[in-house]
Amino acid sequence: MTSQTTGTTPPGTEDPDSWMLDLVAQVRGVQHAVVLSSDGLVKVRTDDTDPDTADKVAAACAGLVALGMSMGREFGAGDRLRQVVVEFDGGFLFVRGAGDGSRLAVITDAAVDPGIVAQQMQAQVLMIGERTLGTDPIS
Repeated sequence: MTSQTTGTTPPGTEDPDSWMLDLVAQVRGVQHAVVLSSDGLVKVRTDDTDPDTADKVAAACAGLVALGMSMGREFGAGDRLRQVVVEFDGGFLFVRGAGDGSRLAVITDAAVDPGIVAQQMQAQVLMIGERTLGTDPIS
């Protein structure tokens, strides 16, 4: 699998399930894609995302998701979180449900089209749900 970054993962540390992220990883500007569990553990990462980076992304996203759910309970109509989008100097972080409590996190550069990333993330989540996570892909 190829993505838009220069490979930083040492040989032999590639994720055998990285094929599940091909659809979103091939979007121009995507640097990292990670599927994380509800408790912030890495389930799948792109080959170009080294294990340490994937762990950092997963832990940070778990915190953001918890914060978003708390905000939803306090100010919204429940604790179901649809997505988190963070824009920072140099890029974006997108997080959305990926079935069974998992989340798909994507980090991009600043030149990315957020609409295309969101569309590919939706398609990726549906594909992941069909292949591995059961019938309810959006959690």
